[in-house]
Amino acid sequence: MKEKNERADAHDIHRDFLHEVSSQFGRRDEEKDFLDSISQEPPQEDIQVNVGERVKAVREARNLSLQDISQRTDIDVSLLEQIESGSLAPPLGTVIKLAKALDLKMGYFISGEDNRPFTVVRKTDRKVVSRYDSKKGKHYGYGYESLAPHKKDRHMEPFLVSLDPAETEEERSTHDGQEFIYVMEGVMEVRLADEIHILESGDAIYYDSTVPHLVKCHGKKRTRILAVLYAER
Repeated sequence: MKEKNERADAHDIHRDFLHEVSSQFGRRDEEKDFLDSISQEPPQEDIQVNVGERVKAVREARNLSLQDISQRTDIDVSLLEQIESGSLAPPLGTVIKLAKALDLKMGYFISGEDNRPFTVVRKTDRKVVSRYDSKKGKHYGYGYESLAPHKKDRHMEPFLVSLDPAETEEERSTHDGQEFIYVMEGVMEVRLADEIHILESGDAIYYDSTVPHLVKCHGKKRTRILAVLYAER
């Protein structure tokens, strides 16, 4: 009887999940339950999702040169070469620009091989793409985990992002679309045009991606965020 009741309780929690999120975690225990359901440490990198390899395949299939893509995206040819070779994992803004230049949705480059009407991602199955400093050969900035890898025709891109303290200074990026970010753990710094906003755990922000922006860790501890991007082709 006890086991039956426990299964019923688990079902109730799952059934109410969307309602809990839409109410923006009105109670602190709801927020805690959500955070506890997400592993604190991201899984190891999954090299099966090779963005550069797919970019190169599509580019060559369409008889486009690296110079053609550079002109369409304002991304240097040398950087495109590093992305295609796999020596540099591009940031999300760059992936969006590449997708637009190749007339594809962003999801094509970071999805699995299957195309499903829905996708369930267990916390042990998330796919990670991490950023590297190509000059220093070190990890920096952030790593992001796709939360919908098998829904290729999706209009939203949900991610769990780990922002690491980094000394490397980056330029603000701009691209089509909008972004929503909810801070789950740590402190995040958001630079929008000439403004700087510091967000702590429980804070959220929504902005147009056409505004020059930069999202980074604020302080010396890792920050974890839930980010949802929307970009039209």
